Amino acid sequence: MAAHTDLHSAQGPRPGEHLGRSTNPMIKVADVAWLEFAKPDLARAEAFAHAFGFATALRTDTELQLRGTDPGAPCVIIRRGGTRFTGMAFTAAEDADLLRLADAAGSRVRPLPESIGGSAVDLVDPGGLPVRVVSGTHPLAPLPAQLPHVLNFGHDIDRANARQRPPRVPASVQRLGHVVLQSAHYGAALDWYLDTLGMIVSDFQFFPGQRDRGPTMSFIRCDRAATPSDHHTLAMALGPVNRYVHSAYQVCDLDALAAGGEYLKGRGYQRSWGIGRHIQGSQIFDYWRDPDGFLVEHFTDGDMFDNTVEPGWAPFTASGLAQWGPPATGDFLGTSPRHLRAEAMALMNGLRGDNDFDLRRLVGLVKAARS
Repeated sequence: MAAHTDLHSAQGPRPGEHLGRSTNPMIKVADVAWLEFAKPDLARAEAFAHAFGFATALRTDTELQLRGTDPGAPCVIIRRGGTRFTGMAFTAAEDADLLRLADAAGSRVRPLPESIGGSAVDLVDPGGLPVRVVSGTHPLAPLPAQLPHVLNFGHDIDRANARQRPPRVPASVQRLGHVVLQSAHYGAALDWYLDTLGMIVSDFQFFPGQRDRGPTMSFIRCDRAATPSDHHTLAMALGPVNRYVHSAYQVCDLDALAAGGEYLKGRGYQRSWGIGRHIQGSQIFDYWRDPDGFLVEHFTDGDMFDNTVEPGWAPFTASGLAQWGPPATGDFLGTSPRHLRAEAMALMNGLRGDNDFDLRRLVGLVKAARS
């Protein structure tokens, strides 16, 4: 219990703190549509994707589109190339939003490839990440879904005269849930997503002892008015460089997540951290490294908020990443020996750069990682 003292968010900011939403956003996006990556070996990427629980929506010599069982657009688009995260797309609430964005950004509405359909406006966030807002894409038909198990809770017996035998198979991905980014221009990037895309903050976190300097982590959801939205569709953390951290994909229940993890482990893939339950967002999680080094998450049972919920505030600490589960690993935190050289270079470049990351922030980051 002591490790979790004061880690659960207190509702509401102090006077003068960030309100977590824009008073006059350009538009309000409805959801994240897909993520885009470049990877050198599409066959290897597809093999991991199938073991993780994706289905292939399209495969060519140069492009791989991966989907979940839910209807809609592909979750992930991978193009042949050097290993990198290349951008993301959000779904506009209505077609007219694309015209509003194009006018405001001095851009234009352009057609997407026929394999996707629809139209897009291409933007760039303050960290230089390409961001698309899309509308009218071809809806993929739903696939047969993995069903949650019938469970007996306490004295409530819903399963009688029947055994529970979850198969050790890939956990079928239902949909893309969220993406987490690190930003060296955290303040400008946060305001850009709130002002441009109309997103709202569910939870803020700050480095221990540095709340006076403002938040350094934000969990941001789509504003769908009275319709509940994922606790976070986008999360952003202050750090020395602008980069992808991880992305998360919903599965139907804990058994699917755990059995799917056993399936991945049996095929030699690397678990990064899990299984556990987060504090901010409450998701049950399990993190994996794909063969190209990208961190991906299975999750289930996450919080859903409508737009009446105000942001919480809590210190950012390694022990505060989970309510239960194993301690966060060095691989997940970026402190394992395999990451140290790259992390040291990122820190040196960040401290030399013109951004929000300075020496005091570095001290706070180190304290958070050790706490």
